[in-house]
Amino acid sequence: MEQYLQVGIISSTHGVHGEVKVFPTTDDVNRFKKLKEALLRLPSGEQLPLKIVSVKFFKQFAILKFEGYDSINDIEKYRGLSLYVSRENAVRLAKDEYYIADLIGMRVVDEEGQELGELTDVMETGANDVYVIAMPDGSELLLPAISQCILHVDVEEGFMRVHVLEGL
Repeated sequence: MEQYLQVGIISSTHGVHGEVKVFPTTDDVNRFKKLKEALLRLPSGEQLPLKIVSVKFFKQFAILKFEGYDSINDIEKYRGLSLYVSRENAVRLAKDEYYIADLIGMRVVDEEGQELGELTDVMETGANDVYVIAMPDGSELLLPAISQCILHVDVEEGFMRVHVLEGL
């Protein structure tokens, strides 16, 4: 399991006082209102802790201001980098909800235990998510993330048991 979960990507600066526009990669953009700190993953792999001192919203972006970054020159170098939160600071999930980071890479088996492939992506549609499963023959299976198809998910063991509907 991933220890840190991505919540956004710094897309650009906002004004000249060190604020940044963050494109949210979380389901709930309002989660930024309660967020007090985040980690910035630098290209070197190092993680830079950032304290959030203000949050506002503009269109689909969260506008964040970090403590100690008071000019456009201080923050501009972080454009395009991802913001993460520790699992402890992540939004709590309801029953049968999972972090996408925990699903990617899972082994997928059918009801009889036959290996179908590996979950490689989650497409977020309006109605329900769709799991992209890479099959051993190189093809992809697109499986709706609905209770009729997803029978069991074991995050700890890294596998998912599914029912493939006729016609898929």
